[in-house]
Amino acid sequence: MNVARFDLVTLNLFVAIARTGSITRGAHQANLALAAASKRISDLESHFGTSLLYRHATGVTLTDAGNACFQHVLGILQDVERMSGVMSDYASGVRGQVRIWANTSAITQFLPLDLHEFLRTHAGIRIDLEERNSGDTVAGVRENRTDIGIFAAPTPMDGVATFEYRKQKLGLVVPLDHPLATRKKVTLSDVLDYDFISLAEATSLTERLHAECSRLQKSLKLRTQVRSFDAVCRMVHAGMGVGVVPALTPTQARAQGIHFLRVDDAWAERTLLLAVRDVRALAQPVRLLASSLSSAAARALL
Repeated sequence: MNVARFDLVTLNLFVAIARTGSITRGAHQANLALAAASKRISDLESHFGTSLLYRHATGVTLTDAGNACFQHVLGILQDVERMSGVMSDYASGVRGQVRIWANTSAITQFLPLDLHEFLRTHAGIRIDLEERNSGDTVAGVRENRTDIGIFAAPTPMDGVATFEYRKQKLGLVVPLDHPLATRKKVTLSDVLDYDFISLAEATSLTERLHAECSRLQKSLKLRTQVRSFDAVCRMVHAGMGVGVVPALTPTQARAQGIHFLRVDDAWAERTLLLAVRDVRALAQPVRLLASSLSSAAARALL
């Protein structure tokens, strides 16, 4: 049986005839001439090898086979309608998948709320988020392993298009009983005699700390390295040392049993950037998300 012969025009015609009880009225609803409609129904019955309609002087009724066919055709047409809606969503850019690689700072401080806000109006777009260091993030965008990258300046960014995402302030966290806990701000040179808890060596923040220590001609006394800012705060709370993290409110710091101090150095204010590979070849979901995350990207992409 050649199912390709069951075109949508014929299926819609069959449903219209079944619902109206008349080939004439069904043909009218389907915008077909009566002769053409009759030929389509006869061909459909011929292909199935059974009658679908009882023909009467006053109209038609469904045979048992016709009733079974009617139920299946309704399902087919509903599936086609759903498919059409989904494809329309893709065409307008409200469905799809976007891959994001982002550094720890962006994921910790900004992205959860930003992505939540985006998904409120673009629920059909799936976001695949991975935490990567800034250098890997830029390489991932350049090599098309991710669609959007968010990383900290001044990471080398050759081969990608970049837009400002957020400004970020960093500060120092210390235990509540630490000698610095009575202060509101410090400089890095004030605290280099203390043990530090930091992120891994490859992260942009740790690289920045080492660079600043080198400028001061001092060394960073690394006590231990962990994988997240939350872990930094827990280790500080346990009295293992001090650490640099994105700015915390007093309430956030108290909730974690630590004290937050502003770092009064230029290096403690940094820019997070959003990168894409080629602004001319972005899929619409990527374009929409990048524009939502960055006003600078929105001006260039929309």
